[in-house]
Amino acid sequence: MVTTPSTACQSARELPAPIPDLPPPNHRYSLRQRCLSLYHEVWYRLSERIRWSRAPHHETPIDRLSGLASWQATRIDALRARYGVGFESHYGRPTALANYAYLDLLDRAWTAVNRQPPQGGIVTDVGCANFWYARTLHTFFRPATLTGVDLEGFRLYPTGYSRYDAAAGYVADLPHTSFVVADYCEVNEQADLMTAWFPFVTPAPVLAWRLPLALFSPERLFARIARNLASNGTFFMVNQGTDEAAIAAGYCRQAGLRPQDQWIHPRPLRERPHPPVASWWSH
Repeated sequence: MVTTPSTACQSARELPAPIPDLPPPNHRYSLRQRCLSLYHEVWYRLSERIRWSRAPHHETPIDRLSGLASWQATRIDALRARYGVGFESHYGRPTALANYAYLDLLDRAWTAVNRQPPQGGIVTDVGCANFWYARTLHTFFRPATLTGVDLEGFRLYPTGYSRYDAAAGYVADLPHTSFVVADYCEVNEQADLMTAWFPFVTPAPVLAWRLPLALFSPERLFARIARNLASNGTFFMVNQGTDEAAIAAGYCRQAGLRPQDQWIHPRPLRERPHPPVASWWSH
């Protein structure tokens, strides 16, 4: 189910290129950043006003992943056997491989810190883009309900479909799963488990995603996450490298969240310039 107004998801074509140089966590922007932000704001406001949508868009499945290194193929075979998934039966190569990479991280991270993933509860993913990884979250957490929230829902792709259409396709056959277009800072819904994959905690990635800096408000975002997290709930976050993880941890602590565990992926299934850093937080 796709709901509006209230979030966004992301397709394989949208998988972000990691930002190699993380700027300091302040809100003093350069002239170039301000100009880029103004340009992005025009297109963002225009797309959200027009709200272009054709129909749910489904990727053409690749059916078989090829061109993998032997260690990647072995790991993917193990994930298929353990979780009974076959992402290549649903998606093209980039999205299928990206879903295996996210499932690999979840599987390794929760095992490494000796935690059992909560299952059957209310799960919210914050900043899901077009929710191309909804199937991974559904597979790993087996939620009673799963909601992906993103503030941009109607970015237009070269195919003529919008982000909204892509999200509708990704969640179409997943039970009790929805995509909401909304600024999460304004959302008031409790969740037993909250997840955030590479949330914006510095300005550079915001601009890299072609969004205006007016939308960059990490203090408000993490305060809302803390407010919406159930009293016995868990916030699971993945950051890009230890520098970004340290900045994000500062925002979590400022919001009143307490660190539980941290784990750094030694060898991601998809190569990244910085190792993914997973962390667990609670009240």
